[in-house]
Amino acid sequence: MNSSPQHRANADALLAVRCQLGERTAFDELIRCWAQPLRRYVLRVSGDADSADDLVQEIWIGVVRGIGQLRDTTKLRSWLFGIAHRTLIDRLRARYAMPLDAEFDIGDIAMQDFSADREEARAAVERGLALLPMPERDLLTLFYLQELSLTEIAAALLIPVGTVKSRLFRARRSLRDQLNQQEITL
Repeated sequence: MNSSPQHRANADALLAVRCQLGERTAFDELIRCWAQPLRRYVLRVSGDADSADDLVQEIWIGVVRGIGQLRDTTKLRSWLFGIAHRTLIDRLRARYAMPLDAEFDIGDIAMQDFSADREEARAAVERGLALLPMPERDLLTLFYLQELSLTEIAAALLIPVGTVKSRLFRARRSLRDQLNQQEITL
């Protein structure tokens, strides 16, 4: 089976068209293909498993409502992550509108003792990511963990590619600073 990026984009485009035509099995396939990548993205950015599940449900509602407006079906991947990003931003805005005592405190991250250096470094990166501001965590997750291209990230976030590059540069530096504070070198 060919799993090249072009083959994946073509398969996604066909799947999007089938969804737009109202084919029920196509929606099932869309969810089967994209539920886990979207959940991993939301979980990594939000840092909370319970809210991640709620957010993913909101994302799927947005997908079902908006699939008919997707004009370039070859951009399904960035379109899906764009909906996920906007859903996360909406939730973040709602969180900031809450009274101060109801806000989530990200400062309670427990250090775990791992025997292998690799596991310790991975855990440190996870902690460092969790401590970054949401926009930086979002960019790093899309680029490194979801493996979206700069162009796809720009389309998902509705910003120019140059802005993605500069924000990604700052996000990497912020993560490096977090890791240095933890005295972790990779």
